Parts: sequence; C-alpha cells; structure tokens
Amino acid sequence: MEKAYKLEFAGERTGSLYVNCCGLSRTEPLHSFGPALKPHYLIHYILSGKGKFSIGGEVYPLEAGYGFLITPDELAFYQADEEEPWTYVWVGFSGTQAAEYIENIGLSVRQPVFKSDASEELYQIVKDMMEHNTFGLSNDLRRNGQLGVFLSVIAEGSRVEKANEADRANIYVRKAVSFIQSNYCNPIKVTDVAEYVCINRSYLYTLFQNSLGMSPQQFLTTFRITKATELLQLTALPIESIALSCGYRDPLVFTKAFRQMKKMSPSNYRKEMQKGGTRRNQEYLRQVEEFINQINKITF
Repeated sequence: MEKAYKLEFAGERTGSLYVNCCGLSRTEPLHSFGPALKPHYLIHYILSGKGKFSIGGEVYPLEAGYGFLITPDELAFYQADEEEPWTYVWVGFSGTQAAEYIENIGLSVRQPVFKSDASEELYQIVKDMMEHNTFGLSNDLRRNGQLGVFLSVIAEGSRVEKANEADRANIYVRKAVSFIQSNYCNPIKVTDVAEYVCINRSYLYTLFQNSLGMSPQQFLTTFRITKATELLQLTALPIESIALSCGYRDPLVFTKAFRQMKKMSPSNYRKEMQKGGTRRNQEYLRQVEEFINQINKITF
C-alpha cells in the first residue's frame, strides 16, 4: 500500500503558472500508476529507491536523483521496484506559460527524464507547498511562487536525458528572437542577446544562420528598420523620435542603417509612402508579412 501525503488545490484555475496538486509518496514494492492520463503537467522527483517510468512508447529505469515529466493527456505508466521501492515528491501544475517553461527547460514527451543533485532543496520546496495548504490569497501566492522556484531549481541544475541538439538550438534562437522583439527599442547589441541566452556570440551566429539565413546583427537591424518603416508610415513622429524608439541613440546612425536597407533616407521614405497610396501600402504589408513569416519558422 502506498503511503502518500497528497494535496489537491481548488479555486481559480487561471494564470500563467499555478499549482494543481503536490505530494510526497513512500511506495510499496511494485506499486504502480496507469497506464492512465493526467489533465495537467506532473513532475515527480525521486528521493530514494528506484523504479521504471514509461511514456511515448519508451521505458526509463530510474533511481534517486532523477525526475520525470508527465504531460497533459499523454498515456503514462510508472512502477516502483520490487526490491528498492522509490520515495518521491511530485508537483502537478498548469497555466498559460506552463508549456513554454517546460519546453525551455528541455523537457517533453520525447525527453521526459532529467537528473538533478538538488534533492534536499526540491524536497523542501514541496514540503513548503504542503504546509501552506489552506484557502486564501496569501497561500495561493506562496504555493505558486514556490512552483516557480521548483522549476527554476530543475532548470538550473538538471541534466536532461537524451537531449536533442536540434531542439536545444531552436530554443536558443526562439529566446534570442523573443529578447530582440521585447528590447529592440533599447540600445542592445548582439553581445547582450548572447548573454541573455547564455551562449557565446559565435555560436549564436551559427544558430541564426542555420535557422534564419542571416546573422543576429542582420536580424536585429532588420527588425528595427521594419519597426521604423511602420512608424514612418503610421505616425507623424520626427525622425529623431523614431530613431530612439527603435534603439538608435544617434539619428545619423539610424539614417545610415535605414538607407542601406531601403535605399533612401527615412524622410524620403515617408514622402514616398505618402505619395504612393494603396500600391505602396500593399507592398509594405507584403514585406512585413514576409519578415514575420521568416520569424515564425522558428517561433512555433
């Protein structure tokens, strides 16, 4: 018979990341779950003992120091060892950003297993969740905050088993693109992008060339100039303000970059767009759509 201490939390099921349930189990020999589905994400971390876990047609023999992910509505099975049944903590969670966080950690149905040396820290996090188990805003915030810490500990110290290099590369590019989209208005450089995604600049260059066919610098400049053309067409802002809004502190540097890409100055571009009417507007929209489609190739 499994000795489990389990808590399930009701209440408002909305937000970017929130706890559905958590617990601690000291299992009996050959205790098992499934094959069955779960409606939310569920991470188990093994504190002691061993067993096996199966999902996506793969079977994973696991022991203390390993964890495994069950994804929503995916058939899964796990069973304690007969000689050394495992003890584990678990956390079930959902939210609008849950899938993104899991993907960025490097976990999926194809890569559901990780290893972490932070056994005591992960145990204490789940223990704290269980101690703040009553209804109320303060406890909801406490548990959900601890969920973020739980995932951060896994992300910081885990080694994802059977990691796929192509998947990892795509994550780097997507995060770099997202950083540029959020910070193009600031005077960021490619080194800032590389530091954000924690890889060196030369590797970032290789990933961008493979995924987008352009360098990170070319992408950053193209994104900024694309935003500038939008402001030139849709607003009456002075050129200096548009330059600052697109991350250029020096209007002359902005004008030079704009001229290199559009073969005319920003002021002449504005005049041409105003004179050209519908045809030029359609051409502008086509160029923007092409650029967005190029981004979407790696932001799925």
